[in-house]
Amino acid sequence: MMQPMSTTSRQPETQVAPVAEIRKHFPALERVHNGHAVAYFDGPGGTQVPRHVVEQMSNYLYHHNANTHWAYPTSAETDAAIEYAREVCAEFLNASPSEIAFGANMTTLTYHLSRALSLNYRGGDEIVVTELDHHANIDPWRRLAVERGVTIRTVRLNTDTGQLNWHDLERFVGPKTKLVAIGAASNALGTINDLAGAIELAHNAGALAFVDAVHYAPHALIDVQKLDCDFLGMSAYKFYGPHIGVMFAKRALLAQINFPKLVPAPDYAPENAETGTQNQEGMVGAAAAIDFLASLGAGSNRREKLRGVFEQMHARNMELFARLWNALSSMPRVKLFGPPPEAARTPTLAFTIEGCTSTDAVRRLAEKGLFLSHGDFYAATVIERLGLEPEGLIRAGCACYTTADEIDRLIAGVNEIQLG
Repeated sequence: MMQPMSTTSRQPETQVAPVAEIRKHFPALERVHNGHAVAYFDGPGGTQVPRHVVEQMSNYLYHHNANTHWAYPTSAETDAAIEYAREVCAEFLNASPSEIAFGANMTTLTYHLSRALSLNYRGGDEIVVTELDHHANIDPWRRLAVERGVTIRTVRLNTDTGQLNWHDLERFVGPKTKLVAIGAASNALGTINDLAGAIELAHNAGALAFVDAVHYAPHALIDVQKLDCDFLGMSAYKFYGPHIGVMFAKRALLAQINFPKLVPAPDYAPENAETGTQNQEGMVGAAAAIDFLASLGAGSNRREKLRGVFEQMHARNMELFARLWNALSSMPRVKLFGPPPEAARTPTLAFTIEGCTSTDAVRRLAEKGLFLSHGDFYAATVIERLGLEPEGLIRAGCACYTTADEIDRLIAGVNEIQLG
């Protein structure tokens, strides 16, 4: 029922589809505001959605909608659609379908997991979090200090570099550590963390490792087997899908975690990690988003196609990012935050304009059809440490549909504001 997009008439092997072709899949890009074609730089807060994703979700709701595990055709078709979604998300992460759980969003899944794990925690046990993270990967764990008496160790942010204080991480992870919660990439500053090093520290101490990959997943192809993380969360709406959360958990761990559940609900992985009737059309959409990404490249299987697409799209977007970074860094009233283009980072730019609040700047840019986000992006500790409360940052992200012309429009728009 739910089929991957055709990859016929695509570019030769090792080539990703050109931006002009990619843009044809996104109806949102046809929008005009104040006479200007809209340029969406708000991807870090949620990307636009291609037709294929919406069509697959509509097809499910129109023709196959039912609840699960019953003995009639649409229920069986729903079961098949959910299984297909698990298979596709598993291939996206190099995992097993039985290691993929769905939920309302990454935050809800993380709270659900934290409370389940905490049944084995007691006062004096420690959890390590970081100042760089979105609070979805801070507060579910900090809550356990109240509920279970767990001690929270917080790795500091180096405000000059936008990177973590690695010395903190090394000294905080020890024999009392039960879990290390770390983001793969900062949704505020674009910083990519040393996941392999953090996970190794956790495992050497006998602790588990939870990775927030929400901001990372749209920019790099994840391999959970290579990372050897125990848990990983992501959100489909950050990589051209619907609003649904996806969690990877190692099969052996899923089978033994005592998740809160209704008595009649499944007690086998991965459904034991899911509560109630799920967002089935969202599952279909998540798989469709991954199939869409795979369709942009070439290869003998989905994973191979995705690998080429992610490598080339990241390179393409980092060229655009460097163009934007270099232009804005030359403007005297603009201040940039986070690592430079040559560092490990995503193509997400955070900045402020002297004499103009982030809200006013974004409003003025929107008048020119340039849609950016502003505020703290739920990375509130980052904003606090940078001394930017209450207005926060202006944030612009490059997505698969971003063009050089849009970058130049943004540069001109920011320059006009900073010239006053």
